[in-house]
Amino acid sequence: MMHIDVLSIFPEMFEGVFGHSILKKAAEKEAVRYNVVNFRDFADNKHQTVDDYPYGGGAGMVLKPQPIFDAVADLKERAQSSSPRVILMCPQGERYTQRKAEELAKEEHLIFICGHYEGYDERIREHVITDEISIGDYVLTGGELGAMVIVDSVVRLLPGVLGSEESHIQDSFSTGLLEHPHYTRPADFRGLKVPDVLVSGNHKLIEEWRMKESLKRTLKRRPDLLDDADLSDQQKKWLAELTKPAE
Repeated sequence: MMHIDVLSIFPEMFEGVFGHSILKKAAEKEAVRYNVVNFRDFADNKHQTVDDYPYGGGAGMVLKPQPIFDAVADLKERAQSSSPRVILMCPQGERYTQRKAEELAKEEHLIFICGHYEGYDERIREHVITDEISIGDYVLTGGELGAMVIVDSVVRLLPGVLGSEESHIQDSFSTGLLEHPHYTRPADFRGLKVPDVLVSGNHKLIEEWRMKESLKRTLKRRPDLLDDADLSDQQKKWLAELTKPAE
């Protein structure tokens, strides 16, 4: 079972996310256990202050090291885990990808630190965390929404969480490419028809069509992904045909 701890001064934000849909089902299946902690509880002053003015001056407040250091140490002790992945949510961090989600899904214990205010005392980065992650090149009010995104993307990869193990394997980015188009009934909706190959019953041709459409969609929408994609010889041949100049 994976254990996920979240440190936040707004723990109530996670109640709806962890209590519904796939994340809730994952906990019910005992694939994961969630624990959200208000790190104000670890502040060493009667006012439970977790931030202070930055040395050298400047705008905003900075999260103090003491509450974070003590909270992470307590979580490690409770989980009897000496080497969890401790993830700092920060716009300066590594940009999050599906590959990172797959990497984190192999861990037994994840700790997320969700900050607010101007930033973190640098000693938190230097001595507490193992990963610093950003979900995109923009700034949010706090790290909670980013942590929710990462938890969702990781938990759905855990064994037995989704109804079919193939569900996430064909997702966009899981193969390095965008996913192929999908269709469902009716086959003819107001004159808009499903491609003939999908109702042909020929599984070999259907799989070939899906791979070609995946390449086509990636080339059109995210050509940058093709630079690092691990393409088969057949896929490279199809890609060459797609990029061949019209005569």
